[in-house]
Amino acid sequence: MEARPPVRPELLNKDALEKAREALKEKARDSAEKKKGDPGSGRRKASDERDRDKAGRERREAGGDRRGDGKDGRDRDTREERRIGRPHRTIEDIQRLRRQRVEGDRTIIEEPDSRMIVREKGQTFIRHDEEERFRRRFRDARTERLRDGGRRTIFAGPGGVEIITEYDSHDRLLRRYRRYRDGRIVVLIDNRRHYKPSVAGLIIGALLDLPPPVVRIPREKYIVEYEHASYEDIYEALSAPPLEELERDYSLDEVRYNYGLRARMRRVELNTINFDLGSWEVTPDQYPKLERIARAINQLLERNPDEIFLIEGHTDAVGPDDLNLTLSDRRAEEVAAILSEEFGVPPENLVTQGYGEQFLKIDTQEPERANRRVVVLRITPLLSRAGP
Repeated sequence: MEARPPVRPELLNKDALEKAREALKEKARDSAEKKKGDPGSGRRKASDERDRDKAGRERREAGGDRRGDGKDGRDRDTREERRIGRPHRTIEDIQRLRRQRVEGDRTIIEEPDSRMIVREKGQTFIRHDEEERFRRRFRDARTERLRDGGRRTIFAGPGGVEIITEYDSHDRLLRRYRRYRDGRIVVLIDNRRHYKPSVAGLIIGALLDLPPPVVRIPREKYIVEYEHASYEDIYEALSAPPLEELERDYSLDEVRYNYGLRARMRRVELNTINFDLGSWEVTPDQYPKLERIARAINQLLERNPDEIFLIEGHTDAVGPDDLNLTLSDRRAEEVAAILSEEFGVPPENLVTQGYGEQFLKIDTQEPERANRRVVVLRITPLLSRAGP
């Protein structure tokens, strides 16, 4: 785990603390007396609450819960309360609540929020429930059980649009699509022809022997450093085709778990987003830094609404690899959630994956902020697509 400096408790002056408590009590008594003398205060408060509720309904009916310019959409305080109120806020919480089991030659570490770390045949990967992020965005959801043992989840989005994801009996994502009120369907992810019902492997079936591509463009065009890049640089990197021609199309898991495949796409490194040691939290003062990347993604989605973007999370090399995996996975998820909640990027067009300390930007075993980062790339050209 990325190390954190120890916290030293502050020493409190008992006399000063007692005086402060008395002052608070006196203030509360004065406030209560004023309310008693003002019979209209309760009615005004109720009226204010009704006005706020009405304004919220009007915003949702007019434009859904999406937020394109940072000024409309859901109330910021509500979003912050929901994020802060999530039960597992530190890496220590996660570590304490883990459960481990062994299935043959496979070791599985389960975490309390539907994350799973898998060790198999010398490889270690993390899997998570993408729908945890959807639930932060969409309030109306339901699950249907399928005859073959799989399931289908349906999230109701703005304007009557439904986001539908189908899973097989091994809980592998088969297909995700967007269904509009008029019945029109836009397929986002389709893995159906890559999975065989009789094969239940979690990861190994997705591994490929694929070397990285030969990069013939300048490095600053291949990996765009967000801090000093122009909007045009960001848009160009996210919209560019693969560096090399592909032999075929691939499943989402093949993209997630094969660097040689992902390396065929240009990417944007969000080096302006800083993470503290051992933390995945993005503080609110950093949200505006994501405006340009969100604007580029939304512009690409206006052109093609079925684009898929991968948000990668990374850590430095301090601590156990399994803790760094979950830390990086949560960093990617947090940035994706902010892109959706603050800037209106549809969550169904984003996928996330943590890679821990596997891909260090600076080769050091010491704490290094530059290695604690998030990277964004468009993976649409790599993915299988099929009709409804």
